Amino acid sequence: MENKSVLQNTIANQITLEGVGLHTGKNVVLTFKPAPANTGYVFKRTDLKGQPTVEADVQYVNDTQRGTNLIKNNVKIHTSEHVLSALVGLEIDNCLIELSAPEPPIMDGSSKFFVEAILSAGKIELSELRDEYIVKEVIHYRDEESGSEMTLIPWDNYQVTTMVDFGTKVLGTQNATLEHLNDYVDQIASSRTFSFLHELEMLLENGLIQGGDLNNAIVYVDKPLSDETMDNLKRAFNKTKITVQPNGILDNLSLHYPNEAARHKLLDVIGDLALVGKRIRGKVIARKPGHKVNVDFARKLSKIIKQEKRLNAPIIDINQPPLMNVNDIMKMLPHRPPFLLVDKVFELSETHVIGLKNVTMNEQFFVGHFPGAPVMPGVLQVEAMAQVGGVLVLNTVPDPENYLTFFMKIDNVKFKNPVYPGDTLIFKLELITPIRRGICHMKGYTFANGKITTEGELMAQIVRKDSI
Repeated sequence: MENKSVLQNTIANQITLEGVGLHTGKNVVLTFKPAPANTGYVFKRTDLKGQPTVEADVQYVNDTQRGTNLIKNNVKIHTSEHVLSALVGLEIDNCLIELSAPEPPIMDGSSKFFVEAILSAGKIELSELRDEYIVKEVIHYRDEESGSEMTLIPWDNYQVTTMVDFGTKVLGTQNATLEHLNDYVDQIASSRTFSFLHELEMLLENGLIQGGDLNNAIVYVDKPLSDETMDNLKRAFNKTKITVQPNGILDNLSLHYPNEAARHKLLDVIGDLALVGKRIRGKVIARKPGHKVNVDFARKLSKIIKQEKRLNAPIIDINQPPLMNVNDIMKMLPHRPPFLLVDKVFELSETHVIGLKNVTMNEQFFVGHFPGAPVMPGVLQVEAMAQVGGVLVLNTVPDPENYLTFFMKIDNVKFKNPVYPGDTLIFKLELITPIRRGICHMKGYTFANGKITTEGELMAQIVRKDSI
């Protein structure tokens, strides 16, 4: 599968919408704002003290009964899915979503108005590459209680198919497919949310959908409509007349598509899977999707992505000239052979470093460890990781030759696989916290033959030589 490098983007200008939250009934002002690279989607509650934020992350989902609701430090965001779906559908990578109330406006029950606002705001490229999750094998999830299933298979782009069956004559079985995000605006965005009459009655009885009316949800009449029910609906929606159309839809709404329900479920799937936090390159097949199964699958996928990130060795071309060779490294690090345990550095940024060591039979530590069955001591693997991390922290000063690097702490070290003569070690270290006062707190991994040999958390400090 082709590895495409695409720059991240954000909206070019801020744009504001106003409306009413479906379930809360509260007036709300929503403002889309540009955001820096690697921000992702972040909600901000402007109506609360300190204007706290909630990242669009599956770990913050606390309820999926009537939408996908987030909570972080008691800050709530209701029904996030339509807004997130619009952002993904328009391939926006980073955006700040400000809300003056807990819930985005329902508008017409689709993502159409959010899409129009984002399109009018425009799009600009950022300098960082898009972090995309490329599906390499089939990932499947099934909810045994409901029979709902989610399957993700390798594909050349992000594609979604939904299959819905509610077991009712009025709605029946429907399918919908989005073959490319380029088609989202024309094929999916205007698909409105829907409900069955029996669900609507329950919601009204429990004081929900306080911001609803008959213009922002399709209501399928799946039971006889009594005079009492008719009167309750008239009062709830402030209507003098309510009718049932021949196609079984309440009041005077006309369907945008014969399979609008399946298309809206597809819209929801895209919004809920946005909580994974990465652009997906693969095909989603959703059978009987709903917010619960969507989020459960997003949790599973998020876990898999984190595991793969941790377990997969960095992809580097060892035949290409490195960023730093051994002579460059010795200009920065105080270590010298035979205790210099890093040969090359291939990547170096403010937050991560990737280095390499070729382990040969000539290493002095093999003389006694162990005769006849040589393996590299684990403690030296940790030392090698620390030296690569030293490059990361020394890169923050203009004169690294005047500094020494000292270990402060080693935590959670695990040895996974032995290292033998002839192995090529790849080191990957990433900051856990920003570097402050010359102190570097890192998570490090050592790989050989595509497998982790060592991992651990390292803390080091650089000190000027003339201060010792």
